[in-house]
Amino acid sequence: MTEQENNTNPEEKKKNATNSSSLKPKGKFSFYWIYGALAILFLGLNFIGGNDSSKETSWGEIKKMLENQDVEKLVLVNKELAEIYIKKDKLHLYTKEETNSTKTNFSGPTADFYYQIGSVETFEQQVQDVQKDLKDPVYISNETRQDWGKDIFGWVFPIILLIGVWFFIMRMMNRGGAGGGQIFNIGKSKAQLFDKESAVSVTFKDVAGLQEAKVEVMEIVDFLKSPKKYTDLGGKIPKGALLVGPPGTGKTLLAKAVAGEAKVPFFSLSGSDFVEMFVGVGASRVRDLFKQAKEKAPCIIFIDEIDAIGRARGRNAMTGANDERENTLNQLLTEMDGFGSNAGVIILAATNRADILDKALLRAGRFDRQIHVELPDLTEREAIFVVHMKPLTVNKTVDAVLLAKQTPGFSGADIANVCNEAALIAARQDKKEITKQDFYDAIDRIIGGLEKRNKIISKHEKEVIAHHESGHAAVSWLLEHAHPLVKVTIVPRGKALGAAWYLPEERQITTFEQMFDEMAATLGGRAAEKVIYKKVSTGALNDLEKVTRQAFNMVAYFGLNEKIGNISFYDSSGQPEYQFNKPFSEKTAEIIDSEVQILVEKAYQTAVKLLEENEEGLRKLAHVLIEKEVIFREDLVAVFGERKWDLGKEHISMITENGVDTKTIALIEDSTKTEDKTEEENQSIKPNDVK
Repeated sequence: MTEQENNTNPEEKKKNATNSSSLKPKGKFSFYWIYGALAILFLGLNFIGGNDSSKETSWGEIKKMLENQDVEKLVLVNKELAEIYIKKDKLHLYTKEETNSTKTNFSGPTADFYYQIGSVETFEQQVQDVQKDLKDPVYISNETRQDWGKDIFGWVFPIILLIGVWFFIMRMMNRGGAGGGQIFNIGKSKAQLFDKESAVSVTFKDVAGLQEAKVEVMEIVDFLKSPKKYTDLGGKIPKGALLVGPPGTGKTLLAKAVAGEAKVPFFSLSGSDFVEMFVGVGASRVRDLFKQAKEKAPCIIFIDEIDAIGRARGRNAMTGANDERENTLNQLLTEMDGFGSNAGVIILAATNRADILDKALLRAGRFDRQIHVELPDLTEREAIFVVHMKPLTVNKTVDAVLLAKQTPGFSGADIANVCNEAALIAARQDKKEITKQDFYDAIDRIIGGLEKRNKIISKHEKEVIAHHESGHAAVSWLLEHAHPLVKVTIVPRGKALGAAWYLPEERQITTFEQMFDEMAATLGGRAAEKVIYKKVSTGALNDLEKVTRQAFNMVAYFGLNEKIGNISFYDSSGQPEYQFNKPFSEKTAEIIDSEVQILVEKAYQTAVKLLEENEEGLRKLAHVLIEKEVIFREDLVAVFGERKWDLGKEHISMITENGVDTKTIALIEDSTKTEDKTEEENQSIKPNDVK
């Protein structure tokens, strides 16, 4: 013990001990203690008044007791049970107990033996017959007893059971909610709070690409760290920022990085967390969320998939009904910019359906900024590959630049999937590290599906498929504006019997000539069947679907038709899904149908004519494809020669383990890819296939 401790005042020691004991966490009260106490109580009531100390006997024993006149008293209880009381000095003759003391329980003295009777009259008659010649017979006394334990248990237990089931259901319904998910907290916010104790480890370094989006949100982070720099100039930080972009582009990841960088309380939840079956719960949760946020200001609220509650009002199919979503949205609008002040509370939200959001939600003062998070370009894909390959054991020959070139149109989530799939493929083959070929196979697997080499295909069908895919390859090779082909296979993948991969240019606008050549290349498969077999099959279903949609877009949306003119019937506001009428007349619809048919037929005839002029090369290429099952760019060069349009351009890289041009992987891009194309056309890139 030190000198300082010796000099400490005893009263001060006592005070410190009291303070330390008060700091100890108090045990939380649990309802399970009540359940346990009730169970013990009912079990105790069950045993009160029972016959556990008595022993069951038979009629033969009772007869013997009566004949020897050892019975002191015979009681018939509730006309069901006979209790036999033996004389104290005779009890040792029938039991092993040496003592003759009277047994008692909570109800008083208990019988020594009991006997279950069948009929009262029969039992009484038997007792009389046995004691017929005895001088001092024992007479039966009747007694009615009330079993309070069983009676109370009988009518209280069902009530307790119903209450218990009700509590259990409500706890399950509200599990994960604020305050432990109790029924009384159903209107509480379900937002997950990240603060000093549970900080987010993701930073802007973990977010590859998205440079412009990061600049926007970093300004918000900078304001939270040093607000004086902005307020001295009279500036105000935006109250809200809306992250808009296709799925998988990193909107949620960017929000996590904001939480990790800002070092302020961060509330994270989904738009669906406000939706509940009870009326008024959504609005109540919005109020509670902002109440918590104001208490911890400055802070950030992140609402993922805000379109779950932010859909434009008045668009619901059921009119006149009490729409809980609209009530929740109204409350959210009020909290974001109403009479109340939300100083220091910044709202981030993410959605891929900004076109359906309510206009009041997007106005200045609520979401002042819309940050567009687009699909990554070549440089950004390279950076994303570098980030996702860090935790992997990758061979030194794997080049992130090459992988980025071969994955146009891939989102950040797609690239993460490629890296993970490559690791699984390498592990399946017991490799110590992931090679280039594993990444190529992973890209193949994601785009085309799983190989099905065991699929039963006849020899004739295989030849038709080979000529079909060769037709795609030949036409795309011989047309100036078509995408250069790098791989063709007749190995079935997913639902496709064959596939062709192209490496498209990354362009933002497309001309009529480019789109027309791509349509002709898409119809090259059916044209090849027509040239070789003089008949066509159902294998071009996917091709026909693609060119029909593309031709319609050219005529009705992009203004690339002379007859329709410079008119577009495309509505980017998202309204068409709620309209019952077309935006054009019946006469215009007939013209559009006619022009689409003319355009598709023209592309088809172009492909047929081109293949008729190069029929020998088509047959030779199909023969090579049947032999090898997979052909690459060098096989087309051997048959048709180099494309004159590619001279002077950077050639497609052919990377193999031995350095020889034998295999590469690439993608086919939808030929209608422009800046203004519809959401459906912005989806994953798929290879041409034969179904």
